[in-house]
Amino acid sequence: MTAYVALLRAVNVAGTGKLPMSELKRMGEECGFGQVRTFIASGNLLLTSDLDEAEVRARVAARIAGHFGKPVPVFVRSAGEMTALVTGNPFTDDKPSRVMAHVIDEPPTAAMLAEARQVGGERMALGPRAIYVSYGEGIGTSKLKLPAVAAGTARNMNSVAKMAALLADMA
Repeated sequence: MTAYVALLRAVNVAGTGKLPMSELKRMGEECGFGQVRTFIASGNLLLTSDLDEAEVRARVAARIAGHFGKPVPVFVRSAGEMTALVTGNPFTDDKPSRVMAHVIDEPPTAAMLAEARQVGGERMALGPRAIYVSYGEGIGTSKLKLPAVAAGTARNMNSVAKMAALLADMA
């Protein structure tokens, strides 16, 4: 049995991507996953399954698409991968709330970082199927344009660390 988190893009409790976390939990249970729970109201579904990552993603994506009537990007990471995101954070000198792990589908490359525009005080680094960005003064004032993460989803390092710990307890 593997512990996974399914990270949904642009899902929250209000606005256009409204999805109550109780509904997300129910969807996970209907997919047949074990130990289903959510973490904060931003589209994080923690679960256990004997299925591989691709099948977990397919099942969650199908349920979410049925709810919204359109596809919603879903990114699945194992407990080990979430721990690797935490231990690989190169910006431990910044507040965890100001460091984002932008989760993407493919392994990141230096060329992706080279495409960044309007870089102010932000620092960027490659991670495991993610790009770390330290926003220094805060994400709210950043003008950073990073095309490689446009189709991904991001979580701050406080959330990543907490989910990694929760998943480790589930494994």
